[in-house]
Amino acid sequence: MNTFWHQIANKTLRSTSKLYLLIAINVAVFLIVGIPSIFEQLFLKSELFKTYMFDYLAMPAYLPKLLIRFWTPITYQFMHAGILHILFNMLWLHWMGQIFEEFLGTKRTIGLYLLGGLFGAAFFVISYNLFPLFTQSGTALSGSVVGASASVMAIIVGAATIAPNYTISLMFIGPVKLKWLVLFYVIIDFLGVTGPNAGGQIAHLGGAFFGFMYVKQIQKGNDWVASIAGIFKKRSKLKVVANNKGKDAVTKPRQEDVDRILDKISQSGYEKLTKQEKEILFRASDNES
Repeated sequence: MNTFWHQIANKTLRSTSKLYLLIAINVAVFLIVGIPSIFEQLFLKSELFKTYMFDYLAMPAYLPKLLIRFWTPITYQFMHAGILHILFNMLWLHWMGQIFEEFLGTKRTIGLYLLGGLFGAAFFVISYNLFPLFTQSGTALSGSVVGASASVMAIIVGAATIAPNYTISLMFIGPVKLKWLVLFYVIIDFLGVTGPNAGGQIAHLGGAFFGFMYVKQIQKGNDWVASIAGIFKKRSKLKVVANNKGKDAVTKPRQEDVDRILDKISQSGYEKLTKQEKEILFRASDNES
C-alpha cells in the first residue's frame, strides 16, 4: 500500500508531465465534495453540503452574483457534477494531453488548462447575458456551469492544431486523424448550445477557441502562457555576462527553425519530420521558458 501511494506521489509531484497534477487536483476536489455528500444523504437524507459547495465554487452566469463569487472562474474548472462527468474529462485530458506535451513540452500544460477554462467561462457568461434565449427565459439568473471540459477542450484542440494529421485508433472505427475527431466534437458542442446543457457546450466552445488561437500564436512566435508567467517571475538584480556562446548555440535551437518545424507539422503531420527536426523540437521544448 505504501508503494502504491508512493508511486502516485511520484507521478503527481515529481513527473515532468503536468497532466498527473491536474488530474490529481480534479479527483481530490471531486472526493472532498462527493464523499461527505454521500454520508449526508445516507444518514440525514439531505444535500446541504453539496448544494453549499456548488453554490460557492460553481461559475454563475448572473453578473451580480459573479462579482461576489469572483473566484469561481478558477474553481469551476475543478468541479464535476458526477462520476461520468469527471471520468470522461480526465480520460480526454490524459490521452490528448500526452499528444500536446509530446509536441510542445510540459511547461505550457497548466497555463493552457487555466486560460482555456477562463475563456470558456467568458463565453458562458457573455452568452447567457447576451442572447435572448437565456435572458428572456430567466436562465441567466440561475444558470451556472462546472467541469474541466472547457480547459480540456483547449488542450484537445491545441493538440489537434499542432498535429492535425496525428492518427489515433478508435474502437470499432479504426485509424482516424486527430483533426477530424476534434472537428466532430466541436460540431457536436455547437449543435448543443440550445439544449439542456447549453452552458456547458458554450464553455466547451470557448475553451476550444482559445486552444486553437493559442497554438496559432505559438507558430507565429507568440507564447501567451510564457508571457503571463514571465510577469510573475522573479528577476535577479545581478547581471552575469558569460562568454560561452558556443554551448547555448548547441543546446538552444533558433526560433526560426522551431517555427519552420511547427509549420511543417501543421501541414503534413509529425510523422513527416526528419530525425534532426524531431531532435530540434525536443530541445526547444526542453529549453522553453
